[in-house]
Amino acid sequence: MTPLIFSQYGIWTLGTMGVISLIAATTNAFNGALLARRPDHYKHFTVIGIVILAYAGGIGGGIIRDILVNKIPSPLENPWYLITCLTAAGVALLIDYNSEQKFKDGLFQFMTAFSLPWYAIVGAQAALDAHLGYIAAIIIGVIATSAGRWIIDVACQVVPKQLVRGEFFVLAAVLTGAAYVLSTQAFGISVVPATAIAFVVGFGFRLISQALGWEEWEPWEPPDLKTGEKARHALGVGLQSEFDDHA
Repeated sequence: MTPLIFSQYGIWTLGTMGVISLIAATTNAFNGALLARRPDHYKHFTVIGIVILAYAGGIGGGIIRDILVNKIPSPLENPWYLITCLTAAGVALLIDYNSEQKFKDGLFQFMTAFSLPWYAIVGAQAALDAHLGYIAAIIIGVIATSAGRWIIDVACQVVPKQLVRGEFFVLAAVLTGAAYVLSTQAFGISVVPATAIAFVVGFGFRLISQALGWEEWEPWEPPDLKTGEKARHALGVGLQSEFDDHA
């Protein structure tokens, strides 16, 4: 029998796109754990429950992406996904334990902007590798980006983020995927610089939307239906309030 060695499990086989995918999984797992502890999502979860939700946020989108392009899900081939997502969940729990809610709100807003572009890029590339069309590549990028959040929201009995008013969550993923596809296919730019361009587009647009309070448009509705909506704060309000409280 062939001896079991690390290389058989893919530990040393991370290419450029594998590293980007791992960044996507890790940052989204971190967000997933923070999200599970937010007052609007928390349902008295156990530590294991929060770790499971972190995994859902971290690798859920990647698994669905790989299934759509008829591949074995990456976390089943490479254990680094499981290791880094577990580490990210632990770090998120430590931050949650040692920080005030205002700081956590600001950190969560920033991290959602930072983590968003990675899965859009990997999803678009996976679709291109499967010889799908450009529109399909952008769509799969959006699905990979948002599927983990959908799973967490449903598990927490919250309306999924994609369906309600927010700082252009889906559009930021669309712009990221489109920027990546254009960079690689129209202009022939290689993976690393194309990733940098797409990341700046997605991260920048999302960050600006949060900072300026840009949000998706809602259809006209009677004023009575708008009562009870929670106040929304621009990016940085939570962080600034936390620092002011400790000044």
